[in-house]
Amino acid sequence: MRKTLFTMLAAIAIAMTGATTMAQGVKMPAPSPTQTIKQDFALSSIELTYSRPGIKGRKVFGDLVPYGKLWRTGANAATKIKFGEDVKINGMAISAGEYVLYTIPSEGDWEIIINKGLKNWGVDGYKQEEDVVRFKAKTRKLPFSVETFTMTVDNMTANTADIDLMWDNVEVYFTVTAEIDSKIMASIDEAMKGDKKPYFQAASYYFDTNRDLKQALTWADEAVKQQPDAFWVMHLKAKIQYKMKDYKGAIATAEQSKSVAAKANNNDYVALNDKLIAQAKSGK
Repeated sequence: MRKTLFTMLAAIAIAMTGATTMAQGVKMPAPSPTQTIKQDFALSSIELTYSRPGIKGRKVFGDLVPYGKLWRTGANAATKIKFGEDVKINGMAISAGEYVLYTIPSEGDWEIIINKGLKNWGVDGYKQEEDVVRFKAKTRKLPFSVETFTMTVDNMTANTADIDLMWDNVEVYFTVTAEIDSKIMASIDEAMKGDKKPYFQAASYYFDTNRDLKQALTWADEAVKQQPDAFWVMHLKAKIQYKMKDYKGAIATAEQSKSVAAKANNNDYVALNDKLIAQAKSGK
C-alpha cells in the first residue's frame, strides 16, 4: 500500500514538473538575433541596434526586400542609430541623439532616412513628417555573399566614419562627419590656463594637424620635462623636429628615445626610432 502510494505521488510530481516546464516555454535561438555595436567616434560615439536576418536560401533584394519600398533595415523592430554629438551626413546637420534608420532599396543608389519614430515597430507607425534627413547612399556589388545582414562602422578618421550595410552581395554605405577641430582647439586653450597643462596632447594635436610647429616643439620640450623617461614623448619631439627639417636634432632625440625604449623592452618604439633616424640621415 505504502509502495503504491509512493509511486502515485512520484507520478504526480513528474507530471507537475512537466507541466511547469511546458508553461515556462523552451528557449530557442532568435531567427534574426539583435546586435548592438558601439564605436568610439570623434569626441563621442556612434551606436547601432538592429536585428540580423539571414538569407536562408531566399532571394533577398527585389523579392524578400522589395525595391522602392520603405524597409526597416533589418528585421523586427526598426533599426536604431545613435550619435553622441552633432554630426553631418552629405552636408546635412543631425543633432546628437537617437533615431530610426530606414532605407528604400533600389537596384542603384539607396535612399537613407533618419527618422524620429523611436517607438515604431518596423515600418508600422512611420510618419514622413518625422524625417530628420533623407539622402542617397552609394551601393556596390560585393565579390562574395554575406549570409547574415550586417552593419558596421568602418574607414574611420579623426572626424569621419562610414556606416556600412551588407547583405547578400550588396553593400550600401554613407559617411558621417563630426566637427571636432574647433572643440579641441578651444579645449587646449582652456586647459593651458590650468595648473596641469596637457603639453603632450597639445603638441600631438598641433603636429597631427600641421599647425604651428614651433609651438608644438615648445610643448614637446615641456612634456619631456614632465615625463623624462617617456620614450613616446621623446619620439613625438623627434617627429616634430624631423617635420621642421631639423634632421640633426631629430636624430639626437630619436637616439635618446630609442635608448629609453630599449631599457623598457619596448621593441616597437625601438623600431620606430630606427626608421625615423634612417629617414633623417637621408634627409627625406
